Amino acid sequence: MSLSIRWHERRAGPPQASSLPLGGKARSAKGAPVSTPDPALGFDSLPFRGRARVGAAAPERTPAPASTSPRIQKALPTWRIGFAAAATWLSLGLLTIYWPNQAVGFSDWAYTDEFGIAAIAIGALLLAVALLGPRAGRVARALRPAGPWLVALPVLFAIWEIATAKLALLPTPFFAPPQSLVETYIDDWRRLGESLLHSARLLAHGFVLGALAGFLTGVTIGWSRIAGYWVHPVLRFLGPVPASALLPLAFFFFPSSYAAAVFLIALATGFPVAVLTWSGVAGVNRNYYDVARTMGASERFLVLRVAIPAALPQVFVGLFMGLGAAFSVLVTAEMMGVKAGLGFYLSWAQGWASYSNMYAALIVMAVLCSGLITLLFKVRDRVLSWQKGTVKW
Repeated sequence: MSLSIRWHERRAGPPQASSLPLGGKARSAKGAPVSTPDPALGFDSLPFRGRARVGAAAPERTPAPASTSPRIQKALPTWRIGFAAAATWLSLGLLTIYWPNQAVGFSDWAYTDEFGIAAIAIGALLLAVALLGPRAGRVARALRPAGPWLVALPVLFAIWEIATAKLALLPTPFFAPPQSLVETYIDDWRRLGESLLHSARLLAHGFVLGALAGFLTGVTIGWSRIAGYWVHPVLRFLGPVPASALLPLAFFFFPSSYAAAVFLIALATGFPVAVLTWSGVAGVNRNYYDVARTMGASERFLVLRVAIPAALPQVFVGLFMGLGAAFSVLVTAEMMGVKAGLGFYLSWAQGWASYSNMYAALIVMAVLCSGLITLLFKVRDRVLSWQKGTVKW
């Protein structure tokens, strides 16, 4: 009987934990102690390697490390070139103020101290941005790409200032110091502003008319073989002629100098726009037309929705070329016949040997032309979004 009891104990295995008192010990068939889970700890379903004790604290979970957000931006490194730029601008200001100007037949260059104070203010601003570092925010991020230019500009201004106002190495009537430009912009801003508005209006009228005429001409000769047969030879014969060469004829046939200038600007703009639009329309893949025709497209649909959109990259190239040609004709027309505008201002300043006014007008011209080209690039990137960034300005 004892043998049967032992055999049943071996088959049944060790006693169950539920039948033991709290914190009790179970023994295996061989007499080895077996760890039992303690219901008070809440680990009934977990395996145990050691002995459970009543009242033992539950093991604490290690908190997961906080994930780094991708929005957290790295701190900007020290802007060393910013300190160099601040030092050069401060040096320019001190040089301008404390180095006396060379006598050139009159008392002194006006606005010398104001120019020096402005340079010192720029240097102080750059120094503050460099010291603040990442705390400067958007200002620091906007100025960092222009760091080398912020160092080069005050150096160029210093060389210009020394060669003109301080040592008078260059002839005074033809080369004025930087503060003379400040004097021109402060004292003659009204006349410069009126000239700028007149030139902008004249350029807008001529450029819009020329671009529209050139675009329609290019689409016509690019789509119609008959129109191309008659118009293309005329375009090849008269197009390469400089528009400024027709200035005497334009002033003779048109009732006013303003109308003649508009015609010349439109002529200079229309030729490159017409040629490149014609090239774009004629170079459209014929498979596009075949696919559209199989879907029942009309001739009008083919022109407006297939040919013109496909030719738009070439059209914008023509607009860029036409804008440059229009600006050159604008200045020539204003200097020769139109009694207003930046070209007329240049001619007037040269006649009075006021070269500082002439340099100021040239800077305004450069800003105007560059701004218009930048605006045209913005329009191009908006219209041709799939080609955005391929050509940069």
